[in-house]
Amino acid sequence: MSATPPPPAPIASRPRYARLQTRRCGAALMVADKSGAAALLALADDAPELMSKASVVLCDAAEHAPALQARGAARLLQTSSTAGLSPAIATLLGDARMGLQVFLAGAEGLIAQVQSQLLSAGVPLGAIQAEHRGTAARRMQCVHCKTVAEDVTVDPYICPGCGRSLYVRDHFSRRVGAFQGVCIDAETPGEVPESVEIRI
Repeated sequence: MSATPPPPAPIASRPRYARLQTRRCGAALMVADKSGAAALLALADDAPELMSKASVVLCDAAEHAPALQARGAARLLQTSSTAGLSPAIATLLGDARMGLQVFLAGAEGLIAQVQSQLLSAGVPLGAIQAEHRGTAARRMQCVHCKTVAEDVTVDPYICPGCGRSLYVRDHFSRRVGAFQGVCIDAETPGEVPESVEIRI
């Protein structure tokens, strides 16, 4: 009798998420979208003392701002889309102090974008926590033309930059903050499987 082969090992670069945990810090940066705001509220309820050190950025989540302000957030910025995240975070990083801890919550695309910016700014990976909430939509980079697409929910996916049909790999680039997409029919042009919904 032959043994059943073990399942393939998960790709090491694939992000893994957990519930946000309280950490001792000199300052805190919290970023969330509409889906992730509940995670920040839960963290604030678990560790109310953290909020007096917290600069919070909400992305398209204005309805959660009053609750976070009521919990004592030191500073609260809002943006209506992910395009506004980068300048808001750059502003807060300009005022950052030693001992900064970062708490991210929401869709994978938001987490990936913000984490990439933080790492580029010199924030160590060990100081960043992320809790995934909401959609399985991914931020994806085409390895051929380097176009970055937001909210990719199907695989294969047509690249908006070069038009190739891309296999959306589980390989994740922290530097770019995106999953990698490679041409799915490079060896067999025109043979593209039907798109399926991406699952976590």
